[in-house]
Amino acid sequence: MIEVKPRVFVFDAYGTLFDVHAAIARHRAVAGADADRFSEIWRIKQLEYSWVLTLAGQYVDFWSLTERALDYALARVPSVDRALRPKLLDAYRELDAFPDARLAVESLKARGARAAILSNGSPAMLDAAVAAAHMAELFDAVLSVDAVRMYKPRPEVYALVTSRFQITPQEVAFVSSNRWDVMGAAAFGFRPFWINRAKMPDEYFEHAPLQVLSELSALTSIGA
Repeated sequence: MIEVKPRVFVFDAYGTLFDVHAAIARHRAVAGADADRFSEIWRIKQLEYSWVLTLAGQYVDFWSLTERALDYALARVPSVDRALRPKLLDAYRELDAFPDARLAVESLKARGARAAILSNGSPAMLDAAVAAAHMAELFDAVLSVDAVRMYKPRPEVYALVTSRFQITPQEVAFVSSNRWDVMGAAAFGFRPFWINRAKMPDEYFEHAPLQVLSELSALTSIGA
């Protein structure tokens, strides 16, 4: 086990702490056989819009992108009833936290570490998700890209952490399930941990994670 004793553990929100496919899971029976494909398209387009806008020097908040991506998914997968749209958006505001999310953060806090969220999500989205998961008291900061009006993996986003905590990048353990986010964090100088639940193949080899973990609960042994 690699010994890492950072001052702050920073978590990505969507896909890492909160299950982005939980919204469709709550309505799977009504969504039908194409539910999983529909949810994948929704997520892919949500991220694609954030990257394209940032590359173009433009910004639209993440909730609006989530709505646009949902509309695209509904158009691409017409077997999913469009009447589900408001229910899916309501569910996305309060996504389920992964089962080990709270325990992982609690364990790190019990050891004296500070914890934060750094997310593409808008402040209102993050407030709703953290409150729904009953985790608000665990985080020393919840940081949104809305402050810099650009999306990950721009370095200006990761700099929100070092500015907020007045620390160097090397003092930050960054935790994400998104390999592209891990790449951005590594390029910035964070100590990145990749939560690879789906056992996806690696990529971005020039910016490797410090460690690959299968679940958030494995963080409790880091630096213990």
